[in-house]
Amino acid sequence: MPEFSRTLVTTALPYANGPVHLGHLSGVYLPADMYVRYKRLKGEDIVHIGGSDEHGVPITLTAEKEGIAPGDVVDRYHRMNLDAFTKCDISFDYYGRTSSELHHETAKEFFLDIERKGIFRKKTEKLFFDPKAGRFLSDRYVTGTCPICNNPEANGDQCEQCGTHLSPLELLNPKSKLSDATPELRDTMHWYFPLGRFQPQLEAYVNSHEQEWRQNVVNYSRTWFRQGLGDRAITRDLGWGISVPLESEEAKGKVLYVWFDAVLGYISFTKEWAEQQGSPELWKEYWQDPQSRLIHFIGKDNVVFHTLMFPAILLAWNEGRKEGIYNLADSVPASEFMNFEGRKFSKSRNYAVYLGEFLEKFPADTLRYSIAMNYPESKDTDFSWTDYQNRTNGELADTLGNFIKRSVDFTNSRFQGEVPAECTADEWNALGIDWQETLGQLDEAFEQFHFREAVSAGMEIARASNRFLTGSEPWKAIKIDRDAAAKTMALSLNLCHALSLVLYPVIPGTCNRIHAMLGFDATIEELFSRGKSLLDVLRDPPLKKGHRIGKTSEILFAKIEDSAIEPELKKIEKLLQDAEKREAAAVEERTEFKPPITFDDFLKVDLRVAKVIAAEKVKKAGKLLKLHLQVGSSTRQVLAGVAKNYTPEEMLGKNVVLVANLAPRTIRDEVSEGMILAVEGSEGALFVIEPVGDEINGKQVQ
Repeated sequence: MPEFSRTLVTTALPYANGPVHLGHLSGVYLPADMYVRYKRLKGEDIVHIGGSDEHGVPITLTAEKEGIAPGDVVDRYHRMNLDAFTKCDISFDYYGRTSSELHHETAKEFFLDIERKGIFRKKTEKLFFDPKAGRFLSDRYVTGTCPICNNPEANGDQCEQCGTHLSPLELLNPKSKLSDATPELRDTMHWYFPLGRFQPQLEAYVNSHEQEWRQNVVNYSRTWFRQGLGDRAITRDLGWGISVPLESEEAKGKVLYVWFDAVLGYISFTKEWAEQQGSPELWKEYWQDPQSRLIHFIGKDNVVFHTLMFPAILLAWNEGRKEGIYNLADSVPASEFMNFEGRKFSKSRNYAVYLGEFLEKFPADTLRYSIAMNYPESKDTDFSWTDYQNRTNGELADTLGNFIKRSVDFTNSRFQGEVPAECTADEWNALGIDWQETLGQLDEAFEQFHFREAVSAGMEIARASNRFLTGSEPWKAIKIDRDAAAKTMALSLNLCHALSLVLYPVIPGTCNRIHAMLGFDATIEELFSRGKSLLDVLRDPPLKKGHRIGKTSEILFAKIEDSAIEPELKKIEKLLQDAEKREAAAVEERTEFKPPITFDDFLKVDLRVAKVIAAEKVKKAGKLLKLHLQVGSSTRQVLAGVAKNYTPEEMLGKNVVLVANLAPRTIRDEVSEGMILAVEGSEGALFVIEPVGDEINGKQVQ
């Protein structure tokens, strides 16, 4: 890894249309905060930038639903989320807003620069127009029946039931969310960004990092490369957002698409941070100095925006320049998802634990630790109340908290509150902890974004410390060998100090309390802002004989009783029951919409047994598989929304039931010549019906 003079860390911008939940915390904000705090312990120059994404259709939908202005929505949730992050000790250097004046200026500057270079493409296309509301409809303003699973409430960008990414034009029976009117197709012009123009550069960029980036990041990016990058709309017909900065008739009523403007918030927020520091040009050192490292912490659903789209925007800006050239991200540590009690967090289904509400009942550090130990680095993980309770009571209270309190209390009661002996380097390394190896492993884990491994290493030091103190029995030794007891307590206090540092990235509030109990006036942040480095401080026992500790100790972690989590478990049970009722009602409602048919009508449906002879994913449609079917002596191509449950390889060789006389439809520029039958499971999962028997291919299903 090359040496860098400074590091800029960014975290994905949450939409300011709802509260952040524990899934957001686990995948993005906590790992970023732990990394930043660790780098500060090494005395490095690092800046952490975050903020709210305050444009886009979800915000206008929320505003219209509540009958308030979009600005009121973003004001509410920006404050709410920032307050939750602050209470959780997420240490942003700056937390901005994409509604700020400087952000608008920055986004417009990028648009105009790329427009002047002739990179954008203009396209006239037919989009839905609501004649009652008198406006064009963005995808989220259109609802209708999903062509894949027949969900009658699919949105114009995605079907929540089967997960298929859609366009409004693909919906059956489309309706406007503004007026419930049937929309009309009308011509409108939009600006498009030609991602394909930059594909060779982007492929070279991703390939140059394939050894150190996570596999999910490389795989997601290469999937898009294989499909071929196309033009992507960069403007929308919407009243809320950053106006297209051109004085022309065609620009009226158009705003920059949120995917283009939001990522530029990383730059505009760094500019605002620099102004706050009294050095307005300081931001350039972090964005445009080749010796600066840029890291984006995101969830896996945001990969392509940070490995393809944002880099392409920066490449477009850099094109033709000799100075003012932006750095591309050196690393994009994308997490997998953290589920909640076995199911995916979902704001839309109200199945979530919201960060602000959690912190009203339980301490931030216990949450931070529990999530860090379940960090979804390479696969989805699960948050459960029982696991949270067990980790708090066992690992934090019984192991860490108990050791710290015993060490401080015994020193105060028997050694007048002073470190009672000098500790040598040999004694420090004879505790069952190889400090050079341990610190090396800790450093490598943080630098490689292996946060669960890093936190586990810190907790292992706490376990070793407990074993040392319990095995040495200073409360017995002091009666016959005071010097031996003094040596034990001097080493134990140094272990307390070491734990306050190695665990600081994950439980910073608690570690500062430990630091104060050890007699330090300055916080850990203040100590390491003076140029100290964790790796140097802990190579030898840092507390010397005579160092005075605090006069009192405290219980660092209160145990969580069953009665405290019982209401939360009941709440989960109710959420699940409500979800099941909604799903059942939705199924019942859908069947009510279907008119009765006669037996003769049913006989018109030609159901045939077919065999899957080839299968592949459909470009830019994460839930669709393109299947080639053998039906007797003929073959058919069918698009099926079953990719959530089946890979292409798993579908090969399966017998399926085909609706063989369904009129062909074009979906995602692919022709689907029929439909296969599947059973709907929980959360929209589709399970293919697989007929069995000998010589049944092509046979009619009776």
